[in-house]
Order: sequence, then structure tokens, then C-alpha cells
Amino acid sequence: MDEIIRINHITKEFRVPDRHEGLRGSIRDLFSRSYHTVHAVDDISISIAQGEIVGYLGPNGAGKSTTIKMMAGVLEPTSGEILVNGCVPYKNRTRNAQNIGVVFGQRSQLWWALPLVESFRLLKDIYQITDAQYDEMLALYRSLVDIEPLLHKPVRQMSLGQRTLSDILAAFLHDPKIVFLDEPTIGLDVSMKAKIRTLIHELNRRKNTTVILTTHDMGDVDALCRRIVIIDKGKMLYDNDIEHLKKFFGAYRTLKLRVKGDLSEQAKRIAAELPECSVSANENWISVLVNEDKQKVISVLSQLQKSYDIRDMQLEEISSEDVIKRIYEGGVV
Repeated sequence: MDEIIRINHITKEFRVPDRHEGLRGSIRDLFSRSYHTVHAVDDISISIAQGEIVGYLGPNGAGKSTTIKMMAGVLEPTSGEILVNGCVPYKNRTRNAQNIGVVFGQRSQLWWALPLVESFRLLKDIYQITDAQYDEMLALYRSLVDIEPLLHKPVRQMSLGQRTLSDILAAFLHDPKIVFLDEPTIGLDVSMKAKIRTLIHELNRRKNTTVILTTHDMGDVDALCRRIVIIDKGKMLYDNDIEHLKKFFGAYRTLKLRVKGDLSEQAKRIAAELPECSVSANENWISVLVNEDKQKVISVLSQLQKSYDIRDMQLEEISSEDVIKRIYEGGVV
């Protein structure tokens, strides 16, 4: 497959002023300013082929949005090389913008007071889309989702899900080679999430559009991404397919328990008794993540049965969400 994005050892540093507290500190800052350097992105290299859907994952503040802004041409790297569709984004911002689509979280690119179809027509003029291409894309959209009720509805009257769906359609309208999606399903209900995931998958399949997806929702990753890139504190931790990651953590099992008493309190007690296990609780279950290379699930269960009144139990393979959590906690591949 042809390479469409190449990133070689890019870094991005920000010079941030030190702030001092209180009135005296504020006055001091007026006359004497000191700075420290933040390494938002630290020596990252990635090669992405045309048509891939790549999950770009990491905790808040990891450097995901900074990397995407450099690929979009908004920011210039401090060092390193970045090529997007054969051009340097920050040096060729107009040319780069013609070949990319962007959806940043809750920041809509649609005109708030206008019906959706009018926003589409404005984007048609901005990107110089021909009548034939425009009609082709609308026909494709109609085959994928029921957009007729939305076309003549002002954006300000849309629900969050409808607006997100419309923003994604707008990002693909000029048939870009690359689309960046930043948390596209945040805050949406299960039904709308499924609809948007299907839409992204079908647009990628039919138009061979490269999609870079940042998300904290592992449902998005499992539904869309064969490959994931994980960064934390600006450094790359992982770049491979998600199945490889699950195999690496194949020794992990999740023991889910219902016990008598307050679950959160019981979970704290279990965590103290099982320091090598990761223990969490929700309203229904206590989850105990067990590494069977160190301790067998059956021995953990036997130990807990001596101290707790266990009403129900389940055993699950490690989920994608737990895999990512383990990497964040230091279980680097």
C-alpha cells in the first residue's frame, strides 16, 4: 500500500512561563519571568498507508492533539520531518487543507444558524467541488444514512448526535485523502455511536480514505481500528495491531465477583489483600484483573472464598480497555 503519512523523529516543545502564587508572586512575574520547556511530542516516528484506519491513543495530555495539529499544518514541529500526502503541512497549509478533513471533538465546522444543506453548499464552494462530485457524495450519504430529515434542519436545532454525524459528513464531503477524527463519539448514546462507527467504516471502505482516530472509547477502537498507536508523555509506547497487543497480555484474566456488603468497601479490602492484582468496582461487580503467569485465577478465587460471601462470579478474557490501561500503568510491550 502507498504511504500517505510519514513522520520521522518529530518533536514539539513549548516554552511555558513559570507562574507564582499570590499577589506578591504576580508582581514578581511582571518584572522577572522564568520559563520551563514542555516536551509535548518527543521523538515520534510513524508511517501510515493510504486507506488505513489508525487509532491514535493515549491519556489526556499525552500529545495526541499536538501530533494531529502538526499533521494538519496548524503547528510546526520543533525538529524532525513530517510529510502528509507528499507535502510538508506547515509549509503548504492551503494545499494540505485541500487533502484533509478534520473533526475536533465538539467544535463544529458547520454554520450554526443555517440548514445543513447550506453548510454543504458553502463547503462545496470553498473546496471547489464540482457539481458531479457533490451530487455523487450526497448520493453516497443517502445510501449510508438517512440524511433527508437533517438537510433542511438548522444546525442549532440538531441533537448532539445529529450534529456529530453532520460534522463527519462535512469532513468527507470534498473527498479528502485523510480525515482526522478527534473523539467523534464522545457524549453520544449507544445507538448513535453504532451509526457513526458504521458510517466511518463504510466511507473508509468505499472511498479508501485514511482515517486517524483519537478516542478514549475502546468501542470505537474495537469497531474500526486494526492498528493502534499509543503514546504517553509525548513518547510512543506501541505501534502494531490490537490482536498482537491482546496476545501479549494473554495471561491476564478478569475475575468478576458479586459479594455480600458494600462493593466499593469490599473492593478496597480485596485490593489490600491482593497487591499484585488490579481491583475495581462498579454498581454491580468487583473486577479483579489477574496475571496468571504470577498467580492462578483458581487460587485467587479460593483465597477470596475464605473471607467473603461470594454470591456470583464470571471469568472474562482481558478487554481492549484493560490492555490499554495496563500499558498506561507501565506494562509496555
